[in-house]
Amino acid sequence: MVRFDFKVFCVNFSAYIMSENTKSGQDEVKVNDDSLEEGVITMKQLLEAGVHFGHQSSQWNPAMKEYIYGSRNGIHIIDLQKTLKSFLKAYDFIKEIVSDGGEILFVGTKKQAQEIIGEEALKCDMPFVNSRWLGGTLTNFNTIRSRVDYLIQLKKLKDDGEMDNLPKKEQITLNREMEKLEYLLNGILNMKKMPTAMFVVDTRKEEIAIKEAKKIGIPIVGIVDTNSNPSDADYVIPSNDDAIRAVKLCVEKIANACQEGRHIFMQKVQSGELTAEKVEESDYVVERKAFVFKSNTQDPEQDSVVYAEDENQEKQDS
Repeated sequence: MVRFDFKVFCVNFSAYIMSENTKSGQDEVKVNDDSLEEGVITMKQLLEAGVHFGHQSSQWNPAMKEYIYGSRNGIHIIDLQKTLKSFLKAYDFIKEIVSDGGEILFVGTKKQAQEIIGEEALKCDMPFVNSRWLGGTLTNFNTIRSRVDYLIQLKKLKDDGEMDNLPKKEQITLNREMEKLEYLLNGILNMKKMPTAMFVVDTRKEEIAIKEAKKIGIPIVGIVDTNSNPSDADYVIPSNDDAIRAVKLCVEKIANACQEGRHIFMQKVQSGELTAEKVEESDYVVERKAFVFKSNTQDPEQDSVVYAEDENQEKQDS
């Protein structure tokens, strides 16, 4: 058996890329020249991060054939020329969305993606899900948002010291509930409206999130490995979705696109081209609830409660 030499492969692959670049542009995918000039991502970075390593050939999804360069030792090798072009198109799409005031929901719940998704989403001030996708996060947005509001109120009660006045048993119960909600919802605390688009690490893993996004028409940018279906994403980034370095590279670059877009957006607002009021408009109405803390001081045997009141109804009554 001939041993696979990675260095030899890189040389051969680079030669292949150069030959592809010198071909006539008949089949060439058009990419925004600005992205190329800015050095958004390079072939060297893709190679060094191991983006080209797919899954075992026996596990492939035939729909990914156009993105596969070949096979080495039973492992599919992703065509990085296709990855580069696809990535730049996705980058430009994300940047354009954010430059118009849109939000990108970062989703990556697999172990390799959790930390980097949280870090990069926070860096570019975007909502994220990196623990577990709650069914209905998009399709039942009002209900999820009410749980977020409840979590915010619990945090406030604790920060204000009101929880300290409760019996120890109740403090433990509320703290446990708060910890559970923080684990599930902390990344979307500031997501006041539906996201404009969704960025997903491993479209196969995030099947439920993708179904919800498709159901309500939210475009998806997805990292798609050789065992996944490219039709799950509107903007496919063919890439290794298991290696931490590969995932980190892709997520960092998408976060950079968000930051670039945010900078353009601020310039638009300052120039008067885009108003902040226009950005706040949304077709989705969130039910606003105020969570009220009620302590049963008259009957110590009864638990204190945190209950919800409909703020919209109060306004109508007044």
